[in-house]
This record gives sequence, structure tokens and C-alpha cells, in this order.
Amino acid sequence: MELKTLKIEAEKAVERARDLDALNNDFKQYLGKKGELTQVLRSLEKLPKAKRVKIGQEANALKNNLRIKFDQKAIELKEKAKQEHEQKEWVDVTAPGKKPVLGHLHPLTQIRRKIEEIFQAMGFTVVEGPEMETEWYHFDALNIPKDHPARDLWDTFYLPNGLLLRAQTSPVQIRYMEKNNPPLRIIAPGRCFRHEATDASHEHTFYQVEGLMVGKDISLANLKGVLESFMKRFFGENVILRWQPSFFPFVEPGLELLMKCSVCQGKGCFTCGNSGWLEIIPCGMVHPNVLKAAGLNPKNWQGFAFGMGLDRLAMMKYKINDIRLFYSGDLRFLQQF
Repeated sequence: MELKTLKIEAEKAVERARDLDALNNDFKQYLGKKGELTQVLRSLEKLPKAKRVKIGQEANALKNNLRIKFDQKAIELKEKAKQEHEQKEWVDVTAPGKKPVLGHLHPLTQIRRKIEEIFQAMGFTVVEGPEMETEWYHFDALNIPKDHPARDLWDTFYLPNGLLLRAQTSPVQIRYMEKNNPPLRIIAPGRCFRHEATDASHEHTFYQVEGLMVGKDISLANLKGVLESFMKRFFGENVILRWQPSFFPFVEPGLELLMKCSVCQGKGCFTCGNSGWLEIIPCGMVHPNVLKAAGLNPKNWQGFAFGMGLDRLAMMKYKINDIRLFYSGDLRFLQQF
């Protein structure tokens, strides 16, 4: 390649370079150890002396000229890169800050607080008890006989220390009655555990709220009044309810309060077992044997008790078709609340 052509191409390459890497590649192509200008200088020994001197002088002059141009371009590109970096790192201290993403209460915690607020407005006290219980408080004192299916391993988690994980918060009622004289009104919210298969409306770990009201002349009318009032405050005045008889060892008579399924609007879905209704609050008048176990005389005192699944209330409140979503840890679900 002639020196004149080489000079033109090298200068164009310097001008085209947009970053240091490209410039470095161009430098190697023309001025490197195996570069084109270096090859010209090495080939001079084959030329006649007079021509060798002339071309050698021209090649060295070009080499020095190109080095200067490469150095100037390198300084220019370094300054440009520095400015771009500073622009990226630059912070406008006068700009409004970005609000940090804040966490919030879990939907079940929100529901629990709402339930407590409603019952406290009706004169109920919130009490708590241990999650590990004895058979006495969990079964015997609640009038559940030794051969009752609820004692089977299928429903109850028994522990090696002789205790069990409570399947309901009803034992809290017994503990409270042992230490407090009636009249009394309490609710006992808390976590419960049951050894059962999970599905859209059942979980092995869940939250329950048990309630108890004991006095001289407490009747079923009080029970229905309190629970219907609660449901209307919780779901709104338009909630559709239904009562049906049922059986539970710790109450007599026993009832169940059902509500029309809010997921399917009563048409039937897998959440409500295609019935259109969902059992919300099993309840009834406290069995005399339960009062006796707590040290109260059933001739002088009577009352009602009820229990409700906090998770199920949340499902109906927010129209959620699967209870397992509450425990999934999926932020896409939780952030909706």
C-alpha cells in the first residue's frame, strides 16, 4: 500500500472511532507490531539505497503524525466518556424523592382487627390462650367424650410431650371462666391446627375466633341478635343469612349461621361445595357440662358460644375462591390489600 493511501485510510479510521476500544483496534491495524505502516518500514531493506532513504523518511514522518492524531483522539474520547459517566451518576438534589415501597398488614390481620373492633363495640373483651393445650381443656372440659372422632389423629396434632396443638380456640373460654366470674362477654381469636387435607376452603393451619357470653338470662334470642348484628356490620346490611340446626358436643341446642356465597352469588361453585351457601358461624347455647367443668353452676348461669373461621370470613369479604392464597406468600396476591 502506498504511503499516501495509507495516510488517508488511517486518518479516516481515527476520525470514525467512537470509543477507546475501536481506536485501539485501529492503532494496532496501522501502527502496531504487525500494522500496515510497520510492514512498510520492514520492507525498505529490499529497496535501492536512494529510494530506501526517501521512503523511510516519509514513513517515519507519517508514523509520528499518526501517533499524534491517535493520542489526540484518545484524549478526546476519554473526556467524552468521563462526561457521559458524570451525566449518568449526576443526581438532581432539587428533584422530589421517590417514595419507598412500604409494607402493609396481611389481609388476615386486617380482618382480625375488624372483627375485634366490632365485638368490642358490643361489649366483648378480647382474650388469648396457649396454642399447645392439654386434653382436659381441649376435649374433656368441652364435653367431648373419649370416643369422639375429633380426638383421632386425623383431626388433631398430638405432640410427644403429651400436649396437642389446639384445633379450636374454645379451650380459652374454659380457662377464662375458671378465673373470672360471670357475667362475661369474650372473644378468643388465634391460630389453630388440624390434621386434614387442604382444599379451596380448608387449611391445616388457620385462624379462628371463638366467642362466649354468660349471664343470668342469656337466650337464643341474644345469640341470634349478636351474630346477625355482627354479620351486618362486617359484610353490610344486604348480607343474606340463613340458620339451620346442627350438633356440637359443647352446646345444646346447636345451630349454624350460613351466608349466601359471595364468590358465586349463590349459584354454586367449588368454594361453597356447589351449594350456594357457606357455613360461617357454628354456635349454640353452652352445654351445662361445660359450665360445670369451668366451675360454674348451670342452674344459676347460662350462655351461648360461637366460633368462626377468620380465613373463611376473609374469603367471603374479598370474594376469594381459595383459602390457600392467604398462606402462599405471593406478593401479587397480597399487594391487592
